[in-house]
Amino acid sequence: MLLHDSKIDSIEELIDPKFVKPFKINYTLKNKKKVWEAVQSHDSVSILIYHTQKKSFILVKQLRVTVLNANKIDGMMYELCAGIVDKNTSLEQIAKEEVLEECGYDVDVNSLEKITTVYSCVGISGSQQSLFFTTVDDSMKVSEGGGLEDEDIEVIYIDFDDAKKFMFDENRKKTTGTMMALYWFFDNKI
Repeated sequence: MLLHDSKIDSIEELIDPKFVKPFKINYTLKNKKKVWEAVQSHDSVSILIYHTQKKSFILVKQLRVTVLNANKIDGMMYELCAGIVDKNTSLEQIAKEEVLEECGYDVDVNSLEKITTVYSCVGISGSQQSLFFTTVDDSMKVSEGGGLEDEDIEVIYIDFDDAKKFMFDENRKKTTGTMMALYWFFDNKI
C-alpha cells in the first residue's frame, strides 16, 4: 500500500549518513578562490522495461520525500526501475536485480541493452546514472515486485499508445531519466 497521504514531520542535520556525504569543495576558477557545497552519493542504474505482450512500458511509482519537501506536493514520482550501485558487480547484474526486486520480472543480464550513461544532480552531486533497456513478457513474471520491505513501490504499466501523452502530462510527475529513456525508445526502437 502506497503512502499517498505523506508529509514531512521534521528536517534535521545529517550526522553519520548512510547513503550520502555532504562536503565543501574549495576550488579556483579564473584565478578566483571559490567554494561549493556538494554531496557525495552512489552512482545508479535505471531500466526502461517494455512488456511485449501488454504493449506497455513498466515504470515504478514511489514517494520521493525530497520532491514532497521541495515542491509541497504529494511527492509521488513515476520513474524507471532503478537502484544504487553499492556492490562490486557489473552494472548489468545490478540492473537485473532491480528489475526483479522492484517489478517482479526475472530478466537475463544479456537482454539488457545499454542506452547511455548520464550525470545526474550535477548541481550538488554529479553521480553517474547508467540507463538500460530490456523487454519482458508474462513468462518472466516471478513476483509482484514492489521493492524491499522498507520500500513502497507500485508497479505501473503505461500503454504504448499513451506513452507520448504521458511524457508531457505534468500531473504525472516524472524524472528526467524517464523522459530520456522514452525519447530514446521512440527514436531507436520504432
